[in-house]
Amino acid sequence: MSMPLFQTVSIDLAERSYDIHIGSGLLSLDAMFDGLPRATSVLIVSNETVAPLYAAPLQASLRKRYSKVLTLALPDGEVHKNWQTLNLIFDALLQNGCDRKTLLVALGGGVVGDMTGFAAASFMRGVPFVQLPTTLLAQVDSSVGGKTGINHPLGKNMVGAFYQPLRVICDLASLQTLPVRELSAGLAEVIKYGPIADLQFMDWLEQNMDRLLARDADALAHAVRRSCEIKAWVVAQDEREGGLRAILNFGHTFGHAIEAGMGYGAWLHGEAVGCGMVMAAQLSQRLGLVDADFVARLRALILRAGLPVVGPVLNAADNAGRYLELMRLDKKSDAGEIRFVLIDGPSRARVQGAADSLVREVIDACCQA
Repeated sequence: MSMPLFQTVSIDLAERSYDIHIGSGLLSLDAMFDGLPRATSVLIVSNETVAPLYAAPLQASLRKRYSKVLTLALPDGEVHKNWQTLNLIFDALLQNGCDRKTLLVALGGGVVGDMTGFAAASFMRGVPFVQLPTTLLAQVDSSVGGKTGINHPLGKNMVGAFYQPLRVICDLASLQTLPVRELSAGLAEVIKYGPIADLQFMDWLEQNMDRLLARDADALAHAVRRSCEIKAWVVAQDEREGGLRAILNFGHTFGHAIEAGMGYGAWLHGEAVGCGMVMAAQLSQRLGLVDADFVARLRALILRAGLPVVGPVLNAADNAGRYLELMRLDKKSDAGEIRFVLIDGPSRARVQGAADSLVREVIDACCQA
């Protein structure tokens, strides 16, 4: 039996540097776990949807190296990304006598990865963890870069920590079981890299969107690798989002408002980001940073990916006012001023504020009941 082939993208963060391995069949490839810290215990944190699909081969691989392999299946969904669910991880660690050398392994999508990373950052003030993302969104974005956390009723990802994994293992085979809606949601985080950093990648996405939607293995491998390369380049320069890294939030200011305003889980994160990118592009155009043709091109690509391009009405009496209220709670707000990631010409981005009146125009133009 031939070994699965994989590609590696490295994130350069000095002593916190790590590799992202990308390929098919990696969850059951023993070599993926070479060089990890020695420990007695491993806790695999997954969810009720993913664990039945992928926990068994992972457990088999880890049992060759660790004497105690524990598995915890959390409830599935963004609505569960909260303190109560996070405490289930701490309960499992404490009830099983885990110590500060225990390895945590996040097996699932962005919710599982964010919560497992936050638990790893917090338990005994920091234990090692590995990301094994099983959704496209997690493979190209949330598993890479060390952002961890949970949601608060007033804002998304408002409680958390920067805490880097030891390794990220992207098994592309897991994408074959993704629901269509989840695949489209992941494509939003792939698409964002084009307008903010790599116009050639945006060209490639336009030419290969049908292959991606059909889950062509080679197309998915390229999309994941290029997305990780761009994110690795940005994170290496700005690990804690002091400046440049904020461009990775293109579409997220509007998108987070949609998620919070609709109730977590009503729209998937990628759906909200896809729509948010359309709104951010419209705002960029109104500020004179990009032309209408580019906005139309981006909107068409997002629509082809199966994503919404029309925002929901969050408040019938004053929809734009509700969006503005929620966006002022965004982490990128500065002294009450909402900071938007805008397209500053194709494949460039900037972060800046905008007049409320202009933002209201965009929201009114982009939303409908």
